[in-house]
Amino acid sequence: MSSGGVPMQQGFEVIEHPSDLGLDITAESREGLFSEAVHGLLHVIGGDLPIRSADTRRIHLHAPDVQALFVRWLSEILYLYDGEKFLAGETVVHRLTEHEIEATVRGERLNPRRHRVALDVKAVTYHQLCVEQTSDGWHARVFLDI
Repeated sequence: MSSGGVPMQQGFEVIEHPSDLGLDITAESREGLFSEAVHGLLHVIGGDLPIRSADTRRIHLHAPDVQALFVRWLSEILYLYDGEKFLAGETVVHRLTEHEIEATVRGERLNPRRHRVALDVKAVTYHQLCVEQTSDGWHARVFLDI
């Protein structure tokens, strides 16, 4: 987070935890937070994967609150990777409310010759989950079961 009028930098930080791995994510907007979370998740899975925007997937999700929506969002990105071998590279959020997200993710199928997977993420958890607006923008903390 920034202070003293310094512009906040968007991004994520990987957090060590005894049995999980966490992401601390910041962005200027809620849409940016959801997009940056995708980058963080894919970074945990494979580092800086070279992902081309060769294909698209439309995602439309509902949840009872923004925290549950955040977990469902990342779980859907994880499903695309695990179930369809699709790596999400670019995210365009079309609509985002406290209870709903409509987005397009662009990416490509996993190619073992180009993509080296570093870590197997099993699930997105609710452990110490936090999604909040701050004076500098938006912040989220989420832990991944590895």
